[in-house]
Amino acid sequence: MITVPLSALEVAMVQTGTPAEDTLGDTTEFARRVDDLGYLRLWYAEHHHSPAIGAFPPVVLAAHAAALTASIRLGSGGVLAPNHAPIMLAEQFGTLAALHGGRIDLGIGRGPGTFDEATARALRRGAGPTTDDEYRDNVSSTLRFLVDEVGLDPLPEPWLLSSSTAGAALAAELGLPIAFAHHIRPDNTLAALAHYREHFTPSRWCASPRVLVCVETVCAETDEEAARLVGPMDVIKVGLLKGQGGIPFPTPEAAAAHSFTAEESKALAGFRAHQAQGSPETVAKQLTEVVDLTGADELMLVTPVYALADRLRSYELVKEHVVMPPTTTA
Repeated sequence: MITVPLSALEVAMVQTGTPAEDTLGDTTEFARRVDDLGYLRLWYAEHHHSPAIGAFPPVVLAAHAAALTASIRLGSGGVLAPNHAPIMLAEQFGTLAALHGGRIDLGIGRGPGTFDEATARALRRGAGPTTDDEYRDNVSSTLRFLVDEVGLDPLPEPWLLSSSTAGAALAAELGLPIAFAHHIRPDNTLAALAHYREHFTPSRWCASPRVLVCVETVCAETDEEAARLVGPMDVIKVGLLKGQGGIPFPTPEAAAAHSFTAEESKALAGFRAHQAQGSPETVAKQLTEVVDLTGADELMLVTPVYALADRLRSYELVKEHVVMPPTTTA
């Protein structure tokens, strides 16, 4: 059982054979339900030109969800700084934070949000990949504009997303809380977090190191059912290993019929060893291990399964069986 807060990451997977607007309906229902369940925050990821993930701007989804929910924090996980003018990010998220009582987070990341080079260039108006110095300037400028230009109160809570030691170093330098993509680069987690904690510099945004770890989490009634639900994402992951970024999100039935090579199966098993997938008992053990290993102050769960009902059930089971209930005194 764990005692750290739990949050949710929405990646808006588009089901094969269904229109993207159905995914938007699912994201609305998902936001309402995780708010009711008591999750601390819900973040939206930025993606572009993918048949498996909706290209829905995080700022728009966060605004929509904030108007429909009562207490959960909403934000980006993340909005990708190289794709946006810093002053626009500051204005958009500053306005949201002022409108919604300090419930808004500004999670900033670096990647292009697409596997297609032409799309990445279109997002950046023809510019090439961002250098380390340019990214640092983008993040610093966004924070400066929040304070000096937006002039609203309260401000959004800024976070830096990272999947590497380089990102962790920037978060430490700027004194920002870090959200680490353990669900993408688990092999980098421990070294990056150690560097972050060792080199952290306090700032107006964060007085001491603060670590959120994102874990791919699929919880079902049994280990076998969880494995069935994980199948579609396994197909996506193998495609990514082959450099195929444009694979549609398959049904569990189609995924069950997919044949993996021995090398692919080994790679998938290696990834699963760092995540949380299975029955409530299995997931409780795995998430506890992640907290113990990383010293995370908070876990963010991402559950990329095909059907909304299965995804919601996973979050329900985690809340029912994994979180230590608060102690009461007579």
